[in-house]
Amino acid sequence: MEIQELLKVTIKRGASDLHLLAGIPPTIRVDGALEYVAGHAPLTPQSIEIMVFSLLTPSQKELLLANKELDFSFGFGGGAYGNLGRFRANLYYQRRYISGAFRLFPPSILTIEDLHMPNILHSFSELKQGLILVTGPTGHGKSTTIASIINEINLNRAVHILTIEDPIEYVYPNGKSIISQREMNQDTHSWDFALRSALREDPDVVLVGEMRDPETMATVITIAETGHLVFSSLHTNSASQSIDRIIDSFPASQQSQIKIQLAATLKGIVSQRLLPMINGGRVPAVEVLLGTPAVASIVREGKTHLIDSVIQTSKDKGMITLDSSLSALVLSGSISLEVGKSYSLHQEDFLRLVK
Repeated sequence: MEIQELLKVTIKRGASDLHLLAGIPPTIRVDGALEYVAGHAPLTPQSIEIMVFSLLTPSQKELLLANKELDFSFGFGGGAYGNLGRFRANLYYQRRYISGAFRLFPPSILTIEDLHMPNILHSFSELKQGLILVTGPTGHGKSTTIASIINEINLNRAVHILTIEDPIEYVYPNGKSIISQREMNQDTHSWDFALRSALREDPDVVLVGEMRDPETMATVITIAETGHLVFSSLHTNSASQSIDRIIDSFPASQQSQIKIQLAATLKGIVSQRLLPMINGGRVPAVEVLLGTPAVASIVREGKTHLIDSVIQTSKDKGMITLDSSLSALVLSGSISLEVGKSYSLHQEDFLRLVK
């Protein structure tokens, strides 16, 4: 079976990921669970090499062999047959052999309603400046949520949207906005160069795929501070943890200044999980923090242990606790009590809400 056939199977099964590892059959992730592709024999190192090299340009192949890993993305099924989807690929070596992980993105960008996300997220697309973070574990829909909000801006506002990604995940349709999408290693040599030149490219909205290190974090906050609307992501489990992660990334001598800047720029944090539904498929559970004056004061003073209680008492403003989101999914019959309990951050609060 060629790589194109495996990609088609991934799309047909509604899988989120395809894995190629020597010694086992091709493996897909459906509704969060891994399963072998039916009827396929275990892969050999040689068969994987043939499959992945067929996707690469000569320069990409050279980078893979030199660096032992490679990130890239590609559209699949375009042309006369229509676009079937877009894949983000990570090729890497394990036990001396090439392996691959392919993440599938849908061919069209879904709306906030399509994603079953809270309506409060529409307000983020109306902002003129500030910092919006979408957080959560790998594979739980952060990029898809950000793309939905960005595309809402694209379709409704005449602005310049600049994205810096590694690699490009979603390609946006024509709308009222103009969009510049820059991919690492293809359109720029480094995050540092791309971020430093961002302000010279006259953007209104900036997407930075991920805040990876203190330098990226500092630049992202500065871009937001200078009157731009900035979106980015973090691999953290909650709003309070996200704030702590940013502040703790800096030396103690710089943390006071970062707290002041973050307090002034932070407009919202969405922390999300994709959970298996009782009837198949996955549904998001979401925590939402909004950058109110009370939250800004907490961030400035470094009292992030108070964040959870602020979210609990600010439901009227649109804030949502993860436990309340989980309980609503259980009570609606979307997910099981066991699944809700396993993802809960405060089990006593969760169990009280589902009684």
